[in-house]
Amino acid sequence: MSEKDHYIQKAKAKLDQWDAEIRKKKAELDEADADRKIEQEKELDQMCAKRDDAQSKLDELRDASDDAWQDMKGGFDQAWDNISNAFERAKARFN
Repeated sequence: MSEKDHYIQKAKAKLDQWDAEIRKKKAELDEADADRKIEQEKELDQMCAKRDDAQSKLDELRDASDDAWQDMKGGFDQAWDNISNAFERAKARFN
């Protein structure tokens, strides 16, 4: 497995983890009272948006040629860290 493939596989695993967390939060939202539901829907929307941002970045990386991926890796790492942090903040506010 190439370094690029390993990198993509690791990022995909994180996205799968986020998907599971989003599903869990959606189930919790179904149980929430009306006032809390409104507030938590905003946080869940942010979590979903950040997850979608991460998927877009991963797709860009996956579509890059082997030569270009090395150049993109640094930018991807920075964007991924920013998205991950934003996702975690939204998740923390959800509770």
